[in-house]
Amino acid sequence: MGGVVTGPPSRFATDLASPGRSATRKLSAVRRGGYDDSTPGVEPMPLRDHFRQPLSRTHPWRAFHGTWATAMAQQLNDGVLPDGYYAVPFLDRDGPMEIDVAALDSASTASRQAPMWLAPAPTMTLSVDWTTVDEVRVEVHCEDDEPRLAAAIELVSPSNKDRPKSREALAAKCVERLRRGCGVVVIDVVTIRSGDFHGDILRALDDAEAFGQQHSLLAASYRSLGRNGNGRLEAWPVALQIGACLPTLPLWLGSEFSVPLDLETSYSAACRGLRMPPE
Repeated sequence: MGGVVTGPPSRFATDLASPGRSATRKLSAVRRGGYDDSTPGVEPMPLRDHFRQPLSRTHPWRAFHGTWATAMAQQLNDGVLPDGYYAVPFLDRDGPMEIDVAALDSASTASRQAPMWLAPAPTMTLSVDWTTVDEVRVEVHCEDDEPRLAAAIELVSPSNKDRPKSREALAAKCVERLRRGCGVVVIDVVTIRSGDFHGDILRALDDAEAFGQQHSLLAASYRSLGRNGNGRLEAWPVALQIGACLPTLPLWLGSEFSVPLDLETSYSAACRGLRMPPE
C-alpha cells in the first residue's frame, strides 16, 4: 500500500491521548448521516482487567471473549448491519490442531480402504516454528451469490502477544484481509502481555514513517482504499484504559460504507450476561 493515514478524515478523528468516552464523542458520524453513540437505558461498564484476579479466577478470559464476540455479533445483527449482511462469532480454541486431528482421522479411515503407499525419504528437513494464531473473532459476511467476507473484528488473546512472531502472524492476517478490501477492527485488552498491534500492522505494511506513540491496550479500525501502487490505509486507533469506557469505532463494510461498532454496549451486555460481579 502506498501510505498510511493515522490521522483520518476530520469527521472520523480520534484522540489517542483521551481514551474512552471522549474518543467516542469524536467519532460523530460513522454512518453517512451521522449517529448518536449513546445507548438509552444501558448503564456504562468501564473496562476491567480480565486477565488477573479476581476475574481471571471466576470468569476465564476465553469464556468472556467468546461471550463478548457473541454480543457484538448480536448487536450488529439487531438493526446495525444493512440488509444482505450478517455477523457470525468464531472461537478457535486450539488453532490449527483441530484441522490436524481431523486429517489424522481421515487418514486412518483411508488406510483401511486402500493399499498403503510408502513415500520416499525426504531430500530436505528443516526446523520450523509453526506459529499458532489463537483466534476469537467476529466476521461480517455479505450475501452475494456466495457469502463474501466484508469485515472482521479480531479480539486479541494472550498467545497472540506472547512473542514477536505471534504478533506478526496476527498482523499479517489482518493485512491480508485489508489487501482484499475487507474492513478490520482489532481489540486488544490483554494486560498480561506487552505489544502494540497497531505498530505491528504498520510494520507489516513497511510504513515506518507512520509509527506514533505505542499503546499496549487499544481498539483500532482500518479500511483500505485503492489497489496496487495506489493503495492507502486509513486507521482509527484509540488507546484503551482499565476503568474507562470503551469507544465506538467505524466498521467498514467496503471502501465507502461503514456502520458503528459500539464496543461499550456489547461489552456491558457480555458482563451482564455472565453475571460478572461489580468491582
